[in-house]
Amino acid sequence: MKLTLAQLNPIVGDIEGNLDKACRTVQEHGRESDLVVFPELFLVGYPPHDLLVRQRFVDRVDDAIARLCKFSLKFPETGILIGAPVTSETNGKRRLHNAALLIADGDIVGRVYKSLLPSYDVFDEPRYFDPAPDINPVTFKGETLGISVCEDYWNEPELWPDGAYGIDPIGILARRGATLFINISGSPFYLGKDEIRYRLLVNHIKKHHIPFVFVNQVGGNDELIFDGRSLCLDGKGHIIAALPSFEESIITINTSASGTGEMIDHPDEEAEIESALHLGIRDYLRKTGFSKAVIGISGGIDSAIVLCLASHALGPENVLGIAMPSQYSSDASLADARQLADNLGVELRVIPIAPIYDAYLKSFRDHLQTNELDVSLENVQARIRGNILMAFSNKFGYLVLSTGNKSELATGYCTLYGDMAGGLAVISDLPKTTVYKLARYMNRKQTVIPEHIITRPPSAELRPDQTDQDTLPPYDILDEILHYYVEEGYSLRDIIQRGFDSEVAKWVVHTVDRNEYKRRQAPPGLKITSKAFGIGRRMPIAAKH
Repeated sequence: MKLTLAQLNPIVGDIEGNLDKACRTVQEHGRESDLVVFPELFLVGYPPHDLLVRQRFVDRVDDAIARLCKFSLKFPETGILIGAPVTSETNGKRRLHNAALLIADGDIVGRVYKSLLPSYDVFDEPRYFDPAPDINPVTFKGETLGISVCEDYWNEPELWPDGAYGIDPIGILARRGATLFINISGSPFYLGKDEIRYRLLVNHIKKHHIPFVFVNQVGGNDELIFDGRSLCLDGKGHIIAALPSFEESIITINTSASGTGEMIDHPDEEAEIESALHLGIRDYLRKTGFSKAVIGISGGIDSAIVLCLASHALGPENVLGIAMPSQYSSDASLADARQLADNLGVELRVIPIAPIYDAYLKSFRDHLQTNELDVSLENVQARIRGNILMAFSNKFGYLVLSTGNKSELATGYCTLYGDMAGGLAVISDLPKTTVYKLARYMNRKQTVIPEHIITRPPSAELRPDQTDQDTLPPYDILDEILHYYVEEGYSLRDIIQRGFDSEVAKWVVHTVDRNEYKRRQAPPGLKITSKAFGIGRRMPIAAKH
């Protein structure tokens, strides 16, 4: 079978635009193909969240499906396999399904509903969908297609040793005569996930000796980044086609071909992070109607990384950096900020905040009953900077990109309405140690980030001679503890048993828990690790545990 893998980037909720993109793809590639395959829920984009509870929205999907069926009459030799939410009626009750629809010659010739509905991490599909009442292959063009939707191929003992799901949709399809597996997915990226997907696909092939086609969405939708990396594997698990990561791609292949090799080489972790964040920034702005970004540039490594990422993702002409030195900022910080902006070709404006800060002090120092530079006055400086950035956003339509990293967000080493102000938290899922690695990677060919920014001790510069390690444990220790607690879900006891100092471990764990209220008010952050703060980690605020 000649099959076209359409690894495309839909916009959530844009039914009309996504339908048009599907039709144009079939128009350009349909005549050379028996079947054009689109990703999961492509007509509405993934994930659509509570748009699915709006009946008018679902009705518009039904209308789009009817129009796609009519469009298919122009290509009587070509099928269209596309993901969409569809309704069914059982015992007088209307139910919604996450469906793969096979459309050909003006009609829906196959309906496959998703069986396994994930409810972990960023997923909440049982909130919207009912599972498939039955699992059957679909006959088309001489093949018996074992069609599945995303999670349906994830029921593997190595992932769920305790048995998360009671059925194995891929095994059922194989037993019922499937000759070709096709999985349409909206599988979001995190580091290492592509290796897991590949291993799962190969495991299914080893069990059933049936070729497998995997078509994944690409693009950024809110916090989530979809990496694509669609695959076609032969009956031995060898690769017939591997589509690129983090970009749209369309290819037509013959599923009866023999593959030529094993899994392609895995890129460096830093290269993946950089590509993912470029896509996440670019799509977040494009899909929310922004074209330019503004960033507070301190002369530190976090803001340097964000400025580099934004300038590459959006073009330096679409990024504005603002340095806001205080009386506690070093001359070196401003010099580094200027050099960084020059290296990137980004405009940098300098707005000293000392006069504004002095005016604040004059207005309320007596009311705060303090003559010392305590945390309240440190945070005033951060909030002045947040106000300046938001003023530029309001006046000129820039999106503010905040620059805090995961280590800071985890421990609350950040200021509400100050450095946390913004529309998108670009590196909020990057631990500080990863930020340093990424900086070195960005400088691999030439020095973009001044060396002094990377080598000097990190500091918020909100008081004289301040460094991060005045408050936080060394970042290598902090980040390892955070990995076990936040991403792996280890208990405090488990962490201490791994050899960490008990007092340091207690401080980290308790500080993470205590600062949940800050994270709830943070801007959306791009997900890079297996467990990011945000929609995938829903912890109570007013709680004791």
